[in-house]
Amino acid sequence: MVLSIVLVIVYLLILAYLGYRGWRVTQTTADYMIAGREVHPYVMAMSYGATFISTSAIIGFGGAASLFGMGILWLTWMNVFFGIFVAFVLFGKRTRRLGHILDAHTFPELLGRRYQSIFIQGFSGIVIFLFMPIYAAAVLIGISRFIEVYLHVPYAVSLLAFSLILAMYVILGGLKGVMYTDAFQGTIMLITMIILLIYTYILAGGVISAHQSLTDMAHLVPEKLAKLGHRGWTEMPRLGSHDWWILISTIICGVGIGVLAQPQLVVRFMTVKRDRELNRAVLFGGIFILAMTGTAFTVGNLTNVIFYKAFGKISLAMAGGNIDKVIPLYIGKIMPGWFGTLFLLAMLAASMSTLSSQYHVGGTSLGRDFFEKGIRGQRIEHGERTVFVTRLGIALSILLCIIFSLIFSPSMIAVATAIFFGLCGATFLPSFLFGLYWKGMTRAGAITSILGGFIVSMIWMGFFHAKAAHALSIAKYLFGRSTLAGFPWTVIDAQFIALPISFILAIVVSLFSGKLPDEHIQRCWKYH
Repeated sequence: MVLSIVLVIVYLLILAYLGYRGWRVTQTTADYMIAGREVHPYVMAMSYGATFISTSAIIGFGGAASLFGMGILWLTWMNVFFGIFVAFVLFGKRTRRLGHILDAHTFPELLGRRYQSIFIQGFSGIVIFLFMPIYAAAVLIGISRFIEVYLHVPYAVSLLAFSLILAMYVILGGLKGVMYTDAFQGTIMLITMIILLIYTYILAGGVISAHQSLTDMAHLVPEKLAKLGHRGWTEMPRLGSHDWWILISTIICGVGIGVLAQPQLVVRFMTVKRDRELNRAVLFGGIFILAMTGTAFTVGNLTNVIFYKAFGKISLAMAGGNIDKVIPLYIGKIMPGWFGTLFLLAMLAASMSTLSSQYHVGGTSLGRDFFEKGIRGQRIEHGERTVFVTRLGIALSILLCIIFSLIFSPSMIAVATAIFFGLCGATFLPSFLFGLYWKGMTRAGAITSILGGFIVSMIWMGFFHAKAAHALSIAKYLFGRSTLAGFPWTVIDAQFIALPISFILAIVVSLFSGKLPDEHIQRCWKYH
């Protein structure tokens, strides 16, 4: 315990130094918002990866893997293919160039200037500010649950203390401080997860033995899960079943596709000078995401084998039905003490790297996009005012995140993550994609697509999708019941419904609405 405390203190001192370094070299609004567009490709890739992968992925989705089985590894494929290859190659380069041409500092500002719309920037900013804390809460719950289980600190205490520490370097250091710490934290995470994977396979008797044991445990699937479609941990759930829809529509597609329109990730593309840096970052990012998610999901599954050998219980029973506790319990009860300390540092790194970026984006969305641009309707020339309002926005984002973390029910990490990813995908992806590739996309098409995707998502999550509706409690408040639909609609993710509608609205309205000025379109396509 003493060693753990000492190492955590040393780790926090290093973060404090990196945050201070970011603060010292943050002199302009561009420095604070996009790190001055001068970030090294390794730092950019590790910051992107560390922001992408958090305690939500490791603890939340690792726990979900212990429930749903090896089918969740399709999400790893989606993360690498869409989250790295498609994101960097098809989106990253054009985003970097367009951001430079339009002098955009945030994702909403990029959309707003592409479509010459103050409304798009302001509305996008307030959506991100209000809903980012739901995803941030999932990350904060993950690290707080681990601290609760591993260090025996009350959940509320660990949550509040951790939030206070994080607030200091995000508010002061801006994106430079965030990205410096991200690169350091990502390196710790990568090393730790590789050790975890190797040690888990050793405990399970090797790769072949581990997977065969997991296959042989199919008869241990609880009757309740079997009725929902669970056929064993090395089988996909029964086609069309309750678990199949959750795994495919919410976990694999909801998160796997929604990643392309994540504002905290898109802004990373605008932090480098040239396309060459993005090309070099693809390799770093691909290896990092593969190692992190592949390890978390594989280990999450294999906890069933190891827990059953050690205690005669599958992971869900060990965790008392709360899958968010599976990985913390595995680290605390199975792994050696020295690794527990290392894993604690990795989880601190995972949560801090993601939360710092989420808070930064939440702050810039409120400060620059909603207040400075959306309300005032003009660009503020005094950078100090923009930074001040942004810092205030970060503080409010942290407060909202803490509130959500305290009121969410158990086993909500993966659900809360999927809610935000799906909402961003349905709301922003069509206008973002067509803004990069289709000259005929109009302002009216973008506005209609953004509003349509957002409204349909909110209606579906608030009134139909069971998990989201339960978390948001809108239908329960208005009609006295959690959801207004029956199976299978209660387990079909909102993005499955809202994203196609958003794409259709973007195309149809653009075909029949006034075009943007030719000189503006030519400017946007200058380096395409």
